[in-house]
Amino acid sequence: MRWLCLLLTVTGLPLAAQTATPLSRAAETITEQDVMRRVGLIAADSMMGRGTPSPGLERAAEYVAREFQRAGLKPAGEKGTYLQRFGVTRWTIDTRRSTVELVTDGVRSVARVGTDARHVLGTIPSQPLHGSAVLLFKRDSSTTTGPDDVKDRIVLLVVDFTKPVSPALNQKIFDLARAGPKAVVILSNRDSVTFAQRLSAAARPRLTRDHEAPADEGAPVVEVHERALAPVLAAAGIQPDRLRRLERDYRRTIPSLTIELNLPRTIVARGMVPNVAGILEGSDPRLRHEYLIYSAHIDHIGISPGQGDSINNGADDNASGVAGLLELVEAFTQPGVRPKRSLLFLAPSGEEDGLLGSAHFTEHPSVPLDQVVANLNMDLVGRNWRDSVIVVGPEQSDLGTTLERVVQAHPELRMTPIADRWPEERIFYRSDHYNFARKGVPILFFTSGTHADYHRPSDEPQTLDGEKEARLVRLLFYLGAAVADQGSRPKWTPESYRQIVGRR
Repeated sequence: MRWLCLLLTVTGLPLAAQTATPLSRAAETITEQDVMRRVGLIAADSMMGRGTPSPGLERAAEYVAREFQRAGLKPAGEKGTYLQRFGVTRWTIDTRRSTVELVTDGVRSVARVGTDARHVLGTIPSQPLHGSAVLLFKRDSSTTTGPDDVKDRIVLLVVDFTKPVSPALNQKIFDLARAGPKAVVILSNRDSVTFAQRLSAAARPRLTRDHEAPADEGAPVVEVHERALAPVLAAAGIQPDRLRRLERDYRRTIPSLTIELNLPRTIVARGMVPNVAGILEGSDPRLRHEYLIYSAHIDHIGISPGQGDSINNGADDNASGVAGLLELVEAFTQPGVRPKRSLLFLAPSGEEDGLLGSAHFTEHPSVPLDQVVANLNMDLVGRNWRDSVIVVGPEQSDLGTTLERVVQAHPELRMTPIADRWPEERIFYRSDHYNFARKGVPILFFTSGTHADYHRPSDEPQTLDGEKEARLVRLLFYLGAAVADQGSRPKWTPESYRQIVGRR
């Protein structure tokens, strides 16, 4: 009878009390209240939108560094600090002097940047570029870029903007710029209103790091409206509308057609900006020299003058991710949960301006990059669907299998990974995990996607679902613990490695 009473007493305990482990107790420190408190601090009006560079960004970086220090993390910045600084320059293309010029058989056409042309992506050459032309038309539906030899030529690419541009074509342009041409000139047939909007967007000041751009940023890509080039296109026998009706890819070298790009810049401002990095050393004497990196960018887009509320607080983008990062620091520093591998917590800046901070970190890492086993990145993780999250990259490595196993082991979190719902947005290339992936580090990227308040002053703390985020961050905690403790490193799938890393 006493045994039965004892049994009834034990089974009457709450399930959590029966099954609690150091890991589960640590996960319970990740709470809705803590998430919202941290988001409120990082996305406060006093941070002034955390533009890169800005005093608000510096204040946010100081807050994160203090939290790293309070948790006892080892500094992973420069000179014994948590901060890694790098130089940036804000600039615009000088539209008074920037041109795209085509010449053939004595016929010359000049398109002026800001009126007839815009820079789309890729490097900005310090000197004018000259080269002979190769004419290309790529069908939107074709699956590969083909064996085109474009090295050291200037590609004249015909695109039909009267049809929706697919992610496949965007990727072709992206790949083409990295295939060794001097430049890519896109012949555009956009309507006048849309083209004017693109010109206006391209005229905004841009931010880049203070160094020569690496080769893998690709050749300059400019979009030129074909109306500005009509005389020279006719003289060269190029009929863009006819090419757009083709049912196959088309390529023709035109040695008599030469193209010159002249894209001088005007410097607006220069500054030094911070990444914030701290390390929790692993418990295993052998595996502590390997690292799992958690990342979440600390910057946002600053102030938008001329509005009633001009501060872009960036609560979801990406105070939510930084709050999650700090909650993970707190959880992993609880007693009894230090994993075998070391954890590096990274809050890069300059993400909104082209992944600048993570690019700098991966080129100047504070730990050997070949010892980084994985990167788990968070960006916009506080809104949208209550019980699911987009995960980018599970098919690229066996991290996807580990994630699936962790999700199945923790149904109480009610968090289902789902595939990218907006492939046309190419989000794989749009957050800091990309810079790790292209260096050979397996990644998973967690995001709940954009919304009506994205990049607007209305992205404020009260719009977040802190309870949903707390469950998601707990999932990331269990996932990181599994990756950091398993015997073998995550492994790429061969095809993904070839596509993302092997082509560099």
